[in-house]
Amino acid sequence: MGLTQKERVFTVLLGFAAVSGLVTLILILVEATNVLLPADTKFGIVVDAGSSHTSLFVYQWPADKENDTGVVSQALACQVEGPGISSYTSDPEQAGESLQGCLEEALALIPEAQHQETPMFLGATAGMRLLSQKNSSQAEDIFAAVSRVLGQSPLDFWGAELLGGQDEGAFGWITINYILGKLVKYSFSGEWIPPLDGTLVGALDMGGASTQITFVPGVPILDKSTQATFRLYGSDHSVYTHSYLCFGRDQVLSRLLAGLVQSSQGPLVRHPCYHSSYRDTLPLAPLYESPCVRAAAPADLAKNITVEGTGNPGACVAAIRGLFNFSSCGGRGDCAFNGVYQPPVRGQFYAFSNYYHTFHFLNLTSGQPLATVNATIWDFCQRPWKLVEASSPGQDRWLRDYCASGLYILTLLLEGYGFREETWPGIKFREQASGMDIGWTLGYMLNLTNMTPAEAPAQWRAQSYGVWAAGLVFMVLTLAAILGAAALQLFWLQD
Repeated sequence: MGLTQKERVFTVLLGFAAVSGLVTLILILVEATNVLLPADTKFGIVVDAGSSHTSLFVYQWPADKENDTGVVSQALACQVEGPGISSYTSDPEQAGESLQGCLEEALALIPEAQHQETPMFLGATAGMRLLSQKNSSQAEDIFAAVSRVLGQSPLDFWGAELLGGQDEGAFGWITINYILGKLVKYSFSGEWIPPLDGTLVGALDMGGASTQITFVPGVPILDKSTQATFRLYGSDHSVYTHSYLCFGRDQVLSRLLAGLVQSSQGPLVRHPCYHSSYRDTLPLAPLYESPCVRAAAPADLAKNITVEGTGNPGACVAAIRGLFNFSSCGGRGDCAFNGVYQPPVRGQFYAFSNYYHTFHFLNLTSGQPLATVNATIWDFCQRPWKLVEASSPGQDRWLRDYCASGLYILTLLLEGYGFREETWPGIKFREQASGMDIGWTLGYMLNLTNMTPAEAPAQWRAQSYGVWAAGLVFMVLTLAAILGAAALQLFWLQD
């Protein structure tokens, strides 16, 4: 006996549901492709304990790294209130407490679940190097105090240590080349590509107590003690780098004043780098506290001295030259000053920190030619103090020193490092690039990420939009056929 019309409809609905369900399953399984989900974000913290101030930087990078080096960006820059940690010799605990404000900002930024896996490092530069020379026990007390505060945080504190001058220069070089995209670039085809030869730039850093020069020379580096090598983004790099302790801005100014005190007769010191009509009374003892000041101290350090500006840039340059030993090179072309080996400068350079701060005040960061720079600084030095004060309100702390700083920078770059009028346009004075601060801390974090394990990005299965839409249609048809068959079974066939 054949099927009735109701039974044939029921059979067709079941058959359609089965076929439609099978097609849906095939679309889901066969046409699915693997896709990568966004990688988790890693964080790292570097505290820059400089001679005149301390800064805390938070960096972040994706957990899946490129050639073992994280693609790092700056997430936070926090300036610690107060002077550098080397100033807290009488109260070491306060050096640690001064970091609390910036540390709390960093903890608020980083997700709490990642606190324990976030590395934190404090690097102290030339200010603490000088204190270690002068009084190692005081330096140890300060390191212990900052370590206690940072170690008590929920972060993974790696330690506080003295950063060598060569490391400071090399990491600054890494920073600027990374920011400018010189170490690695992301191509239009979605690939990371290495830089072209000859495109890397040099770094000129000047802190309060030391100054560094780092670049890739065009000749082999003969003095291997001035060579730094490292591997980033799958490429090996070798640079010339040297750090001059006591040639940072603050120490140069102190050495300059001490030399003038020594050559003066009586308590009145005539200072050619201070503006005419400038006059101030200063305590004598603090001037001789730094190991950089090697001039013989007067018998009575408890007395004060009166400093009077003369506004004479020519005499100022002569006094600054006395801080260098140019004759020690003996006319050699591969020597800077003080007998230090240096290949000829080559390529473009970025000058930051106190280089930038001084030239920014003098409005000389727009690529002006050397003749304009020289004339501008000399004109500024010759202005009377009252006119300088009136034109620069709120700059009292450093205002008297910009003349000496500007002439010192010119002397260092031209007579010390060997830049010339034709190579001067290759120097750019910058504080930031691409929204990131230029300094040694980012370079350190890039190097640090080589020691952080990479994580593979999570995978998921997904379809193209057309396949997904077709699968959705067949799924709806399958459900409709099943529901129709169920309704027919319940109501129609029972009749």
